Amino acid sequence: MDERQGSDAPRVRDLGRLTGPVLIWGGAVSNLRAAQAVLARAEAFGIGRVNRIFTGDAAGYCAEAGETLALVAREGGAAIAGNVEQALAGGAEDCGCGFGAGTACDLASGRWFAHARAECAQLAPKLRTWLAELPEWLVFRHAGRRWAVVHGGASAVNRFIWPTDAEEVLRSEIDLIEARIGPIHAVAAGHAGIPFLRAVGGRLWLNAGAAGLPPHDGRPEVSCALLLSDGTPRLMRVAYDHAAAAEAMRAAGLTQGYERTLLTGWWPAEDILPPALRRGAAS
Repeated sequence: MDERQGSDAPRVRDLGRLTGPVLIWGGAVSNLRAAQAVLARAEAFGIGRVNRIFTGDAAGYCAEAGETLALVAREGGAAIAGNVEQALAGGAEDCGCGFGAGTACDLASGRWFAHARAECAQLAPKLRTWLAELPEWLVFRHAGRRWAVVHGGASAVNRFIWPTDAEEVLRSEIDLIEARIGPIHAVAAGHAGIPFLRAVGGRLWLNAGAAGLPPHDGRPEVSCALLLSDGTPRLMRVAYDHAAAAEAMRAAGLTQGYERTLLTGWWPAEDILPPALRRGAAS
């Protein structure tokens, strides 16, 4: 059931009660091979489409936006609109990612978003309708917990929430969610691309990371999360043919640095990251 109250309220879809293991994934960012690998892992765990939750940003940095969007629509499960889906559906000129003006990420986004927009212009009408009608939040119940699913945060779809953020940052987001949909036990989110799990005032905040881009740790595997049948959350890394995905980016002319990220596991720039998450911070 979808509901919206007021012009500024998010469109919320309630999935009801889910049983068995659940896949939480998002941030496929046009990386078709990685998305296929994540879904293959879900199949191996016996997780069907009904128990798959997608946190948004099916299109993005990589080469195959149209095919990746189609895969997410067909097999990805219940999905919400990330900032990229909203930008594509609304005919925006930029991705709405929330990068600071003039940062390296902001400058690189113009090229990859133009590529994604051109591919998505060729989408079948049914898929364009799916894109336009995506909810902004999901709600579901699983193993005694009531979950909310948002893309970045409740305060903004493109809010970057990091594992190093102060607890009050996460608390304020949870307060906004509960003001809209009532009490919850846990939040599943994406956007920032760094997977983490934190306890916040008796609630959980789970970021599943990105299924199409490694989380800036020097490993090429992408990220997703599982909820086990008993409700236990597990972060998971998934290997795939990252060399072929990088070559597809080069062939498409997407050589702003993210093609190297697929190979090295390091992002091309750190200007959006908190200092504690930058390379060499631990040393």
